[in-house]
Amino acid sequence: MESKEMAMKIAKLLDERKAIDVQVIDIALKSSFADYFVMASGGSERQMAALVDNIEDLLEPEGVFPKSVEGTRSSGWILMDYGDVVVNVMTVEMREKYNIEKIWGDCESLTIG
Repeated sequence: MESKEMAMKIAKLLDERKAIDVQVIDIALKSSFADYFVMASGGSERQMAALVDNIEDLLEPEGVFPKSVEGTRSSGWILMDYGDVVVNVMTVEMREKYNIEKIWGDCESLTIG
């Protein structure tokens, strides 16, 4: 699966599962470690955990597994590293605090559809 296709598939799932403010940022031209960031917020720690589980359930049947998963739902930020696609599931408060979208603000945001 191509990295853009994976990023969009994850974003669509997150959107369907009622994640808050789902975004895909194309960081390929500015980054050497990944091509896409998928950003989403959960309304609670429980929802964050469910969103992460849903992503794993979506990709595992296709033989796609994260290289690593960092953070816990109680930390307010879970990062899933799929190589060229990095998924950040955060609480609304953590997302506002770290404002990753602003750091990558000169990169293209893709429309989820």
